[in-house]
This record gives sequence, structure tokens and C-alpha cells, in this order.
Amino acid sequence: MRSIGEMARDSGLGVSALRFYDRAGVLVPAWVDPVSGYRWYGPGQLEEARLLARVRRAGMPLADIRLVLASWSGTDTDLVRKLLTAHLRRLELGLSDARSEFSALRALLDQRENLMTSLRVATVRLTIAAPELAAALDTVRFAASTDPELPMLGGILFDIEGENLQVVATDRYRMAVARAGITGHDGSRVQVIVPTPLADAMRALLHGGEPVRLSLDGDRVALEAGDRQAAGRCLDHDFPDYRRLLPQTGDRRALVEVADFRKALETGPVRSDETGTHDLSVLRVEDDGTVTVCAEGDGDGASDRVAVNRAFLLDALAAGARDRLVLELTAPTAPIAIRRPDDEGGFSILMPVRLEN
Repeated sequence: MRSIGEMARDSGLGVSALRFYDRAGVLVPAWVDPVSGYRWYGPGQLEEARLLARVRRAGMPLADIRLVLASWSGTDTDLVRKLLTAHLRRLELGLSDARSEFSALRALLDQRENLMTSLRVATVRLTIAAPELAAALDTVRFAASTDPELPMLGGILFDIEGENLQVVATDRYRMAVARAGITGHDGSRVQVIVPTPLADAMRALLHGGEPVRLSLDGDRVALEAGDRQAAGRCLDHDFPDYRRLLPQTGDRRALVEVADFRKALETGPVRSDETGTHDLSVLRVEDDGTVTVCAEGDGDGASDRVAVNRAFLLDALAAGARDRLVLELTAPTAPIAIRRPDDEGGFSILMPVRLEN
């Protein structure tokens, strides 16, 4: 007999996936301890679990998975072969459709003028309070991407317009935005992406309370603090239109004590994501405005519960740099917003994680 943890290790299915397939009646444990609720699997179920892991990775629908497992051990394999062939045909058709759509999109991109070029080719000289810029960089730094396949996200956006500098970073799964006041700019909008190492070098200069000078000249950006300078080339890419991603005010808001909430996350129940590599926390805002970290099976599937990568949420709490932060939840598929109660211009959003059930 194997425990659910051993079965997960030996089969390639995560613990949360095994629980889901138990509830769905696809792979039911041989025995469940009536007192503890622990699941135990028989020796013959390991092959079934490995088969299930394979067809699951291939994206087979649950209804077909049921039939494959039910027919696998029989002498007539015709049904299994037909199901595999039909699913492969669906995948091939879907891939063909996707190639056609992507080809059309690339053609549109080739025909479209790059309207963002004018936002990057400019000469700018402005002044910023060092503490404000330091706080802004600290707020967003954790969300910068490290994915070499997405170089346009491998830096921090400096979006200059009017009397404000918006500082933005995102790795697709999370996004952070902060604002700093500026002087000496003519008001026109200019955007540059500062490579993360250069942004870190700029941050290292921001220790005093004196204003610092930021200058842009084409593709070159420099920050001067007294007689010290950090300078380099901007990334030659366009940043996504982050304003379209900004969240609306959530339906459920909770003011959390950060220290207590961190402890609840670190010691509370977690689940594994579909890959089994990340811990998820499932959150619910109660009617009294408190936040609960939900256990497995605690109202699973309810519309007021949102799953989020726990490590990302802990990073966002640290970057918020406040004893209290506002947590906003809308729906299981909507981003979670973490805001400062005293500064609406500095916040982060985290993409929710879909639970298998």
C-alpha cells in the first residue's frame, strides 16, 4: 500500500491532483482511514496513476480519461485506441487553427506602425526626491521578470508624464506599480525600460534625502546623485500597456495586519499547483472583513475563494512596506490586489491560480 504522498512521488501526479481524481471517481484509493481520512493506494493502482498522468499531460478531457482507465486492463483495446486517436486528431486540428490565427496576427504586426517609438526617442531632464524613487523601486522590484524568453519584461518601466513618474514591473503572474513626483519635465509622455541590473545600481545611489537627477537621451538613461552616477542603455523593446491591466476596486476588501497575515500564510494550509512545484494559499474574505486561509475541502469551488501562489503573496506583502495593507478579492479568476491604505499609487496585483476542481 502507498500513501498519497508516495503515490504522488511514484506516479508523477501531484497530491492535489490525486485528491481531485478521487473526488471525481476516476482513481479512488483502495482504502481510506475512517478516522484520519488518509488515502492509501494498492500496488496495482500505481500503473493506473502513471497512465492517468500521461493522458492528463496530453490534455485529454476527463470524460475520455474515465473510459481509458476503465478499458485499459481489458482484453479489447479497441476503445482505448480510438479514444487516443480521436484526442490526437483534436490536438492536431487545434494546433492547425492556432497556427493560422498566429500567422494572421503576425501579418497585422508587420503592417502596423510602432506607435510607441515616439515615446522612447526623447531627451528628458528631471528631478526626483531620492526617498520617493527609492520607495518606488523597492515596491516593484520583486515583480520584474527573469525569463530570458521575454526580454521586454526583464526590466522596470519608467513611464514619465506630467508631474509623475510611474514605475512598473511584471513577470506576467504578478505586477507592481508605484509612483513618484517629478519636477522639471515639460509634461509629454516618455517611456523607457531600465534593465533590472541598472535599476538596482540606481537604487544603490538612493541613500540620502537630497533630490536626484534623471536624464534620458534616446536609448540612454542616467541617474545622478551628487557626484555619483548610474547610467546605461535602455532595453530596445516596448513594455505592455500596463494601464489596461490595472484592477478595479475589488468587491471584497480587507485591511490586514501584515505580521499576523504573514504568520497565517506561513503556518496555514497549502495546496500544490498542477505541476506540484508551487504552494498555493486559498483565501476568503469573511463578512467581518477578516481574511481566512482555507483548508482543503473548505468550500471548494465557492465563488468567494481565490487561490494564489503563496511565495508571490509573501513577496508582495514585504514590498508593500507597511504594517497594514488592503487586500482586494473579486472572483476566483480575477487578479488579487494588494494596496497601501495611505498610498493608492503604490500597489501590486497577483494573478490567481486555477484549482483543478
